[in-house]
Amino acid sequence: MTGKTLLKADPLPWLLAENGPGVRYLALRDLLDRPADDPQLAEARRAAHRAGPIAAVLAQMDAAGFWAEPGPGYYPKYRGSVWAVILLAQLGAASSEDERIGRACAYLLDHALTPGGQFSVNGAPSGTADCLQGNLCWALLELGCADSRLEAAFDWLARSVTGEGIAPLEEKSAPVRYYAGKCGPDFACGSNNKLPCAWGAVKVMLALGRWPAARRTPAMERAIGRGIAFLLGTDPALAGYPNGWAEKPSSNWWKFGFPVFYVTDLLQNVEALVALGYGHDPRLAHAFDVIRAKQDAAGRWPLEYDYAGKTWTDFGAKKQPNPWVTLRALRASKAAARGSGHHAPPA
Repeated sequence: MTGKTLLKADPLPWLLAENGPGVRYLALRDLLDRPADDPQLAEARRAAHRAGPIAAVLAQMDAAGFWAEPGPGYYPKYRGSVWAVILLAQLGAASSEDERIGRACAYLLDHALTPGGQFSVNGAPSGTADCLQGNLCWALLELGCADSRLEAAFDWLARSVTGEGIAPLEEKSAPVRYYAGKCGPDFACGSNNKLPCAWGAVKVMLALGRWPAARRTPAMERAIGRGIAFLLGTDPALAGYPNGWAEKPSSNWWKFGFPVFYVTDLLQNVEALVALGYGHDPRLAHAFDVIRAKQDAAGRWPLEYDYAGKTWTDFGAKKQPNPWVTLRALRASKAAARGSGHHAPPA
């Protein structure tokens, strides 16, 4: 399904309304493809950083570069540095527009990244997880971070999928091994009863899709291949992925939200696959049907999952048309229609 057939009506004027500087900026940038030096886009970018959600989040940052409390930043949920950085990236914040963003990226790399490349809940390699690793790798690139330490983070990200050079968790004396949380290759996670976790896989694939294709290592390419095989190994619209502790998939797969932290929805699964060039893959047809069905008559999508009162700012009322969710759906549809790279299903 392409962008032409996804829409019931055109919500773009609604997204471009002057009273929503954050959404307006991203709509100009991502839906209308305004170049970076376009005067209207530049003004919208400045407005988005000086008012609205980006400004609200940055206003809560400590001068040292952290939120809520110093350290790796996973806690408190969802106001610590980890969540603030992920949120800022989803809001379109850019280090080139506000120096505080670069300071926050550097602080996170100093305090949450281990020498082995793992982003960690507690500062030790054992505190790593696919969802955390993927989210932060994606977010730091999205914010414009060019720190060379990201290469180690992406190397661990890729090899943790393929298992290359990583010992089983039982080999306690091995210098590089899996742990109780990130417990094995192919997205295995202790939080999912040691089974592959599709939520984590989506985050990993988002990050790998954001890494420049010309700089992908062989390990990254192999990790992408395994991730595609996993996420498209079942109909994404049904989310029939391994459930470690439940008989049925989480209902959150079908609740589109904003922001998106470690809980994942069908739309983010599609976003990750489309970014890797799978927008025309027939295995996504049913997923696009589900996405289209959630629109109202004006072509707007509702907010179905949120973090109201839990993070630094709120993004609208649940069950009501929401510009941020609408923006997510339109971007995925546009990228799929663009056909940046078609991959036939594997034989």
